[in-house]
Amino acid sequence: MGLHERYARLLKGAPVVFMAGRKERENEIRKQLSVLFDGMMKAVYKSEGAELSIDILAAPQVREFIDAHAGVLDSSFERTSMSDAMRRRLQRSDFIFSGMKTFHELNEAFPSMLDENGERKSFERFLNDVRSIDQTYNESYLRAEYNFVSASAEMAAKWEEFEQDGDRYNLQYRTQKDDKVRPEHAALDGVTLPPSDSFWTEFYPPNGWNCRCTVVQVRKSKYPTTDHDEALTLGDVALQKDSKGIFRFNPGLEKKTVPDYNPYTISKCRNCDVAKGKVNLARETPDDNEVCAACRWVRKCELRDSITKKGNKIPPEDRDKVLAMPFDDQFTLEYEGAKGKVYQHLLHCTANDDSQFVMDVAKAFADLDGDCWINPVIRDTTPGRPGYYYDLPADSKCNPDLKTKDYGYVDVKSPKEPHNWGRNAVHASDKQHSCACLTNHRTPVSEEEILQRNKLIWKDPNYHHDHIFWFIDGKLRKYKRP
Repeated sequence: MGLHERYARLLKGAPVVFMAGRKERENEIRKQLSVLFDGMMKAVYKSEGAELSIDILAAPQVREFIDAHAGVLDSSFERTSMSDAMRRRLQRSDFIFSGMKTFHELNEAFPSMLDENGERKSFERFLNDVRSIDQTYNESYLRAEYNFVSASAEMAAKWEEFEQDGDRYNLQYRTQKDDKVRPEHAALDGVTLPPSDSFWTEFYPPNGWNCRCTVVQVRKSKYPTTDHDEALTLGDVALQKDSKGIFRFNPGLEKKTVPDYNPYTISKCRNCDVAKGKVNLARETPDDNEVCAACRWVRKCELRDSITKKGNKIPPEDRDKVLAMPFDDQFTLEYEGAKGKVYQHLLHCTANDDSQFVMDVAKAFADLDGDCWINPVIRDTTPGRPGYYYDLPADSKCNPDLKTKDYGYVDVKSPKEPHNWGRNAVHASDKQHSCACLTNHRTPVSEEEILQRNKLIWKDPNYHHDHIFWFIDGKLRKYKRP
């Protein structure tokens, strides 16, 4: 049974209440996602090979789609009151869920590039043939997913409040008591147990797609406590249609909007240490299959985003965790050029304009030269620094922007004042142990000025390298010492 059939069976009978009363907003979201889906399909169409590569997830169009989809899910609880820590954890869950869902969309679309004779279709025909994937995943499925995430977030926020009171009050399961309540859920109405009872680990709402059940605190003196075994039996009956056990989780305890095992993952995810956050994302950790490979990429990308948003306030434990990972796993693939790829370090800060300048130059190197790595900023007191910058002098405190395949370290300089061209270049070589790459991102420069600046830089005894690079109007130029 394929993913469509399995997921459709799970959703069968679930009432559609996605953004009820906000049809105009729903249509706008669908329109935006559809446009981004088309862009994502362009990236798929450009891919080569007999099988879909996990690297497709690094395509900007794909990242944009994942971010937008996660944003839609995040919006379902933007007005729900909860701690900042809980909100961040729930948003993290949305991103990972959206990334895995997107991987399945890409995987399903890829075979449609070929016609019945094994020939490549035109892009227009390919896009038309995969339109149903967009409608199924990002309209039909998204309705139920949005509702589920909204309910999970609301119940996670409630659980935060319950935890503050400990077992002072009991918790009572309640339904909406209307004709839309599923009979098996109705049997749980009134179950009353202390928060510490294991019943709430498996049967805390939501207990299915579009489940509207809730839990409230009640005084112990007012309601009798339900027998534990009886409650578990009622819970098993309520989730009897959940044969795979997807909904047996507590969003407040796990701090997740969607459980690790869901329609886009595999049953092993329940006990995977990567999903639990107990180990790093080294390649050899999960089983070698497509879902695990996609999971590693999505979680690494989420880790990078969560770290870079902190700017220079990265907690030491996060920093050390990344630097302890195998070297290749400290990077995410960001761009595939004509001659190489751009890899960005998880600790690279993307919170300022200079970061975009560095990325522009890195992409140019990947197009014209070869692989390029965007480095992190690592303080000289950081224990992991010597392991990363092993090829720099031991007493060096520098953090060059890039490392290239053929020219070693390159430092990107984008001065605001023309008189700083030479000074910045010499600083790159003498203090940063790097070739200088001067750009006109902030300051215009003429052809004559470039030649004059190069002559002055070559004459300076503190410029030790044999090349100077200029990145002018989006194109990289290389100048060799005379």
